[in-house]
Amino acid sequence: MRFSILNKFLIFFLFSVFASAQNQFKENLSYKTFSAKVIGISDGDTMEVLYKKTPFKIRLAHIDAPEKRGKQPFGNNAKMILSDLCFGKIVTEKAEKYDRYKRLIAVIFNDKGENVNHQMIMLGMAWHYKKYSGDPVYSNLESEARKNRVGLWQGKNPIAPWLWRENKKKNESRNFKSRNLRYS
Repeated sequence: MRFSILNKFLIFFLFSVFASAQNQFKENLSYKTFSAKVIGISDGDTMEVLYKKTPFKIRLAHIDAPEKRGKQPFGNNAKMILSDLCFGKIVTEKAEKYDRYKRLIAVIFNDKGENVNHQMIMLGMAWHYKKYSGDPVYSNLESEARKNRVGLWQGKNPIAPWLWRENKKKNESRNFKSRNLRYS
């Protein structure tokens, strides 16, 4: 079935209005406090929530958890702990701003009133992400977890997620170059 030019224009117009409404929706949540249901956990520092029938991603502020996709040690553990803390529950988000991936950066409080961001560090499932956070509470919590050898701090030499990602990119670049040399 072919669409007429008018039908194509209407579809484009409706899509544009919908996209614009979604962008407006996200802008309105910056620096707000609101509650939403957690409907998905991507990894130890990222979740999906449903707010007013609209799903969107939340990145936990102040922390960086081990990478699940890159199979970093404790990546799956961090995802499971975050899930235990808040999956399927109504949580309160104290939103900050959006990151470059259009995820809302927020501090999360679960249904028990626990600061989930703090909990992830206290349980040894995340690092204080000092590149983006100067909050001394997170540094102190990480120091305690390290001292008590909790979670990922049980390992001999845990690698911070930002270094893990950096090394992975370097290795992927080397592998790409060597593959191209073989086929030249």
